[in-house]
Amino acid sequence: MGFDSAQVSTVTFDSYSTLVDVDAAEKALADRVEDPQPVSKLWRARSLEYTFVANAIDAYQPFYEMNRDALQYALDASGVDISTSERDEILAVYHELDVFDDVRDGIERLRDGGYDCYVVSNGNPEMLDSMVEHADIGDILKDTISADEVKTFKPAAEIYRHAAARTGTPIDEIVHVTAGWFDVMGAQHAGMQAAWVDRKSTPWEPFGPDPDLTIETFYELAETLGV
Repeated sequence: MGFDSAQVSTVTFDSYSTLVDVDAAEKALADRVEDPQPVSKLWRARSLEYTFVANAIDAYQPFYEMNRDALQYALDASGVDISTSERDEILAVYHELDVFDDVRDGIERLRDGGYDCYVVSNGNPEMLDSMVEHADIGDILKDTISADEVKTFKPAAEIYRHAAARTGTPIDEIVHVTAGWFDVMGAQHAGMQAAWVDRKSTPWEPFGPDPDLTIETFYELAETLGV
């Protein structure tokens, strides 16, 4: 069916991998782990898997705690033995991940074009506060919306419906912008349009529907929306 730009009045953004680069967490591992890349990838994968399982078995805990448990697993699985305090120092990198270059200018352009912009994230409020401050985007966002508010993670429809209610926008007038394939599908399932941010030229998933729009940067979304 394709992307309907005329239908959009509100833009919501995912946070991790979309606004900030989770791969930057590898740097925090580098001083303590001989081969940080596979540990970092397992850490990220497990943190997402834990959220999927938590939804299915009603075992919610804040995302920072999910991330801590996933990091501990990745370290254990890789045979890395470090102290709890060292682990927590690595974990704290999530408060200051590298920000993608197009984030501030792209969101500002959308905001100046008349679109209300929000963050909708699995991150708990403390994580989102530090991310917004580090990315220097607090003045151009209307608000942040956390999974913690409904104790449910993406891609459950509940979080997207909650976001629509919080923004005061009919759900079909929202485009959700995300680098997460499961987040694209979750947003579409709940009734939003979804723009997939493919910064690394990765293939789309053969499972499930295609994104309504695929972009490499936020500038492309602004151009598609005519601002």
